[in-house]
Amino acid sequence: MIIKNINESEFNDLVINNKNRILVDFYADWCGPCKMLSSILDEVVNDVNNCTFYKINIDSNRSIAKKYGVMTIPTIILFENGRELRKSIGLISKDEILKFINE
Repeated sequence: MIIKNINESEFNDLVINNKNRILVDFYADWCGPCKMLSSILDEVVNDVNNCTFYKINIDSNRSIAKKYGVMTIPTIILFENGRELRKSIGLISKDEILKFINE
């Protein structure tokens, strides 16, 4: 499964107005750790069926990053019922991501 890139105009419909678990990866194209995390998330997405994954580029979607306090990237935020459950800042392992989603 491919992780879809979304933008600010899609965020409310796909994340906030969704009752399911949603993991959003806040990243930038120039960020090395973001690229490493993206590779890990590409593996995780195939192992998890209780969560939907999206990516949002902070350079072209600054207001949504600001709204959720994304000051450092990579940052992943897990949402459920449209609300933030948890946030992880920095590069983490596949096992840590699985634990983050399933806690």
